[in-house]
Amino acid sequence: MKFIKSVRLVLALIVGFFIVAFAHAADTFDLAKAKAAYPLSACVVSGEALVAGDMGLPIDYVYKQEGQPDRLVRFCCKMCIGKFKKDPAKYLKEIDAVAATKPKIKDSAAGCMKCPM
Repeated sequence: MKFIKSVRLVLALIVGFFIVAFAHAADTFDLAKAKAAYPLSACVVSGEALVAGDMGLPIDYVYKQEGQPDRLVRFCCKMCIGKFKKDPAKYLKEIDAVAATKPKIKDSAAGCMKCPM
């Protein structure tokens, strides 16, 4: 009887582990994908180019807001993060405006109509 209870406990723990692992994997932010899709080549706060310069490498900041998906915001330096945090809606609006003007790139995995498959 104790053996059956032990087996049930072990199975419950294993199932719980996999549920937590899959839930975490679904919620993780894909930084590489977000960087590839980021619409700006300059810091949204200062206007400085997002390249290694006097202030170092660009800073990738993941903005988190309750009830909204996480968003990548790239800065030229750490000082711009503080300015962004004072009025994030203003800067996110600017990023969205630039993103709306850029053509959408289709996922290459989906294929194209001209390619025979």
